[in-house]
Amino acid sequence: MQTNMRREVNEIPEAAARLLSDQKDAIARAGSALRAADPRFVVTVARGSSDHAALFLKYAIELTAGRPVASLGPSLASIYGAKLKLDGGAAIAISQSGKSPDIVAMAKAATDAGAISMALTNTLPSPLADACSHPLDICAGPEVSVAATKSYVNSIVAGLAILAEWTGDAALKTAVAALPDQFAKAIALDWSGLIEDLAAAQSLYVLGRGPGLAIASEAALKFKETSGLHAEAYSSAEVLHGPVALVGPSFPVIALAARDAAEQSVTGMADGLAEKGAYACVTSAGASTAKPLPFVATGHPITDALALIVPFYGFVEAWSRARGLDPDKPVNLKKVTETR
Repeated sequence: MQTNMRREVNEIPEAAARLLSDQKDAIARAGSALRAADPRFVVTVARGSSDHAALFLKYAIELTAGRPVASLGPSLASIYGAKLKLDGGAAIAISQSGKSPDIVAMAKAATDAGAISMALTNTLPSPLADACSHPLDICAGPEVSVAATKSYVNSIVAGLAILAEWTGDAALKTAVAALPDQFAKAIALDWSGLIEDLAAAQSLYVLGRGPGLAIASEAALKFKETSGLHAEAYSSAEVLHGPVALVGPSFPVIALAARDAAEQSVTGMADGLAEKGAYACVTSAGASTAKPLPFVATGHPITDALALIVPFYGFVEAWSRARGLDPDKPVNLKKVTETR
């Protein structure tokens, strides 16, 4: 019987198409508002998979709009009551449920402090939508599986669509419009060989750089959620500063390389680790020693990174079942987590 997680992964292309169609006007309004405000900086507010979506958007905004982006700890508002000076900036709050008290409190504090605020949420109306000046429905549809998949992807698609409108970046706008078709191609990719390759793993690293680091962070979380496997995400540069000491034959590495300026760096790191006897695989055709994984080249360096998460989701769902687990029922987790 098909799991909820697998079904929702299969819905990613449709969900992305629905978002871009149904929220076209809202996306245009949000982009126009950012263009008019011309924020000097951007802050993000999120937790879990939503925070990994925020990390992806951080890189995308810095690369495309040239504005620095920082992640705010929600507890600054909900626990510590800090008063931040955010006038002249923008805030992006991301939450599937739109009701975690600490996320809502920080988003409201950002709005009250003068930031132009965007809410990316799968739930309208919601407290988070009320707390922000520009709420946007990510239109992922009902997501039953505890492990977020299509809501993670659609949060990023929504942010990228707004970014393209804000900056007037025609290439990014075209690439975003093509994402539903690119996701459909990515779903068909076969990473099932990793099931046997990682069978004995007790811990592993997922590596990336730039937007790919955000995808690596999400992948590492999904290993923990669906399979109880200890996995950590690192920049392929940062891993050299100590963590690489753990890598070996029983400590695998999955390197997520996009077709961007960092591809050679990420691929070179995977090859170097494989040459030293570690199991390493990489989403690049340029690998010489590491095992290559299939990927979809979207033609744009930012959307290329996002497409990597789709075949990974399909793999990790199958891998969880291969280990005798139910990816829909992670231990100690529930669908909506409310923190203060």
